[in-house]
Amino acid sequence: MSEPKSHDAPGSLGHVIECIPAECYENPAWKGLVWFARDLAVYGLVVLGLVYFDHPLLLLPLWLVSGLAISALFIVGHDAAHGSLFQNKRLAYLVGQAAMLPSLHVYEAWVFGHNRIHHGHTTRQEMDYVWHPATREQYAKLGALGKLAHRIKWSFLGGGIYYGWDIWWNSMMKFQAPDKIADAVNRDRRIVWTYASVASAALLGLGGYWYETLSGALWMWTKVFAIPFVAWNYSIGVTVYIHHIAADITWHARREWTKFRGQMEGTTVIHLPAWLNFFYHNIYLHVAHHVDMRIPFYGLPAATEALRKHYGSTIRERAYSLRDYLATTRACKLFDFERGVWCDYAGRPTTSYSEAA
Repeated sequence: MSEPKSHDAPGSLGHVIECIPAECYENPAWKGLVWFARDLAVYGLVVLGLVYFDHPLLLLPLWLVSGLAISALFIVGHDAAHGSLFQNKRLAYLVGQAAMLPSLHVYEAWVFGHNRIHHGHTTRQEMDYVWHPATREQYAKLGALGKLAHRIKWSFLGGGIYYGWDIWWNSMMKFQAPDKIADAVNRDRRIVWTYASVASAALLGLGGYWYETLSGALWMWTKVFAIPFVAWNYSIGVTVYIHHIAADITWHARREWTKFRGQMEGTTVIHLPAWLNFFYHNIYLHVAHHVDMRIPFYGLPAATEALRKHYGSTIRERAYSLRDYLATTRACKLFDFERGVWCDYAGRPTTSYSEAA
């Protein structure tokens, strides 16, 4: 077994941020609005296609693109929530709120959970709640249904189920906010429910008029609203999994965790095909985003190049690969925080320290 690499060198996270050029942070309002308008137009065209077409050979690709189109809008809202897309906080809220509505996300709940907790404690035991791995002891305490649910969620088919249930429903729609932000979270939750109710009523009405049957009304809602929402959950669930789960990504015990470990070593630079990056807005260049979430998504390529120049030996970097994703879902089931290795359900290590550290 090779010697584990040092987590303390080459410096603190502050030193990393210092190497990022100032132009990476430039975020004129017009540029964010143009991106928002572009993604809104794409989403609108997809919705029109779903309304008009019923042939499976057209619906299947439209459903795939619908999940990606919602993802594109969501990333605009995600950057607005980080404060990286607009300098004006009111404009950031309005655009962020609107961009997150197709994904039914509660804006202020997202700001709290994502900005403060996930980014503040990336890959930290008991702190980072997104794709947090269970230990063998925790898994053993689950009942039969809990174990089955864990096996499904952590399989190659489980990303959308995990995100929809654990993140969207339990950590957002049912989120009991601290008193300081409770009013804002409750307001934004009402906005989401209102949007969902109005959109559903409109689609049911349109379907009833279009097909002249109750089943037709339900079909219109299903094909335009429900299935795209499921597709979106798979899009974001798999995306976040790929960002922070891998055989060579270590999750750290609370006392061993540092900001450098979490942000520089807790994620990956992944190069997507151009057609996918059209929707994902460079967010797979995830190391730079975690180093400093103030960088807008269109500044991530230059920021990544700067990090590569100064910290190339630290950054994990690879091309997008379905084979890698499938291998990861086979290897990463449970995590042993004492040994720093991923394990299978029997507790047998599936990675060595040199791979995960």
